[in-house]
Amino acid sequence: MANTFQRGDYVEWNSEAGRVRGVIVKKVVSDVRFKGYLHHASHDEPQYIIKSDKTDHVAIHKGGALKRITAHRKRNARRPQQRRSRGR
Repeated sequence: MANTFQRGDYVEWNSEAGRVRGVIVKKVVSDVRFKGYLHHASHDEPQYIIKSDKTDHVAIHKGGALKRITAHRKRNARRPQQRRSRGR
């Protein structure tokens, strides 16, 4: 059985543009039509709806395509600046 995840898990997967990171929005356990395609899912082989961090793009993937990663930090978040001594 493939990796199992739950809502809120932070994961990454490979796409045409490279590695993408995002948060699992929903676990799907029955067949679902998504963006015009029928995706087959079951309790034994669920699929996951994921929202990308950068683009807010929504995708669906099997657990085998996903890798759980640790909590992320915003790339644009500013770090507190350290004070420099003047050396006088």
